[in-house]
Amino acid sequence: MKVLGIETSCDETAAAVVEDGCRILSNQIASQVDIHARYGGIVPEVASRQHTLSIMPIIERAMSEARVTWDDLDGIAVTIGPGLAGSLLTGVNVAKAISLGRGLSITGVNHLEGHIYANWLTGDSLDLPLVCLIVSGGHSDLVLVKGHHDYVLLGQTRDDAAGEAFDKASRLLGLGYPGGPAIERAARSGTVSIPLPRAWLRGSHDFSFSGLKTALLRLVEDGKITSAQDAAASFQEAVVDVLVTKTVAVAREYHVKQVLLAGGVAANSRLRQSLTEASPLPVLVPEPILCTDNAAMIAACGYFQFRAGKTDSLDMDVIPNLRLT
Repeated sequence: MKVLGIETSCDETAAAVVEDGCRILSNQIASQVDIHARYGGIVPEVASRQHTLSIMPIIERAMSEARVTWDDLDGIAVTIGPGLAGSLLTGVNVAKAISLGRGLSITGVNHLEGHIYANWLTGDSLDLPLVCLIVSGGHSDLVLVKGHHDYVLLGQTRDDAAGEAFDKASRLLGLGYPGGPAIERAARSGTVSIPLPRAWLRGSHDFSFSGLKTALLRLVEDGKITSAQDAAASFQEAVVDVLVTKTVAVAREYHVKQVLLAGGVAANSRLRQSLTEASPLPVLVPEPILCTDNAAMIAACGYFQFRAGKTDSLDMDVIPNLRLT
């Protein structure tokens, strides 16, 4: 079964063709990073207009790379949330038009669930139940995956998500946008030498990074940061320490068989290394291009939804605040 995936939840216009939920035939992404970098963050209206310009060329490139025609496709999977309303609408409306015009089944996909299913594209076998750490610009979630589309949210951020914390720290240190990659680059030439706090929230699987961000802000304001590289390395280590420690604790508590890492922050090499070394269980991590927003993960998730008999009608709508559970 060949599924066309469409992803426009934020600032990446993406399309992909995936076969049987695990084999990538194409995965095309049009990034808007350079456009938004001049503003120091994503401007929703600009993102929406850029999606409108990029969506059809990206779909055509994905189908060309996959060497498929419309007649070869079995269905369309499109992100319906969470995300920016205007961006989501572009992808959903195009998917509806194609579904109507070509007579293809359509299914709406939760963007966070898509990140989980990026792990089905690694080529490794997955053994349920498992726990997945989803870390991105807007989310830091610990999810128990009991089966396909069967989740229990065990922990989430109470304030800043990990990716958001990286963005703010990068801005404070003058390292540029996007913050995650900027912090990681600077950290490579720095040392973990600045004591920064960890919010453990004892008795809870939740996360909190706002206090860490505030601690860095105070150091910057007091002129106590003499090396942006050392500050980046110390900040990154504080975030990774909490993420890894809580994930390993949950994996042990719930007696799962595997640990998954997903989301844009999962591309961070220090997080990948630290979780792999600390976990007593096998850890699966998609390659970096499948951690950041992409349509292959949406198509993979869509395949399993189609297989379970889930399709949507053409009156489905976007849900900017859509929850996983």
